[in-house]
Amino acid sequence: MSKKGGKVEPLFVKSKVREYIKGHECNTSSSVLDGEEFNAIIMDILDNAVRRAKANNRKTVKARDL
Repeated sequence: MSKKGGKVEPLFVKSKVREYIKGHECNTSSSVLDGEEFNAIIMDILDNAVRRAKANNRKTVKARDL
């Protein structure tokens, strides 16, 4: 995982998240985009998908692993 200034780089596009939330007529707090929680949730989902793929003797993570 690449790090920038000691922090893990986000696995999401901030502008797209902000746009999505705005499309639901809400504003986005900077703590959502700059905090570690959102990235941690994404990494947890991906880690689980990787484990599932490996448990099924695959190196390819598929949509069904999510």
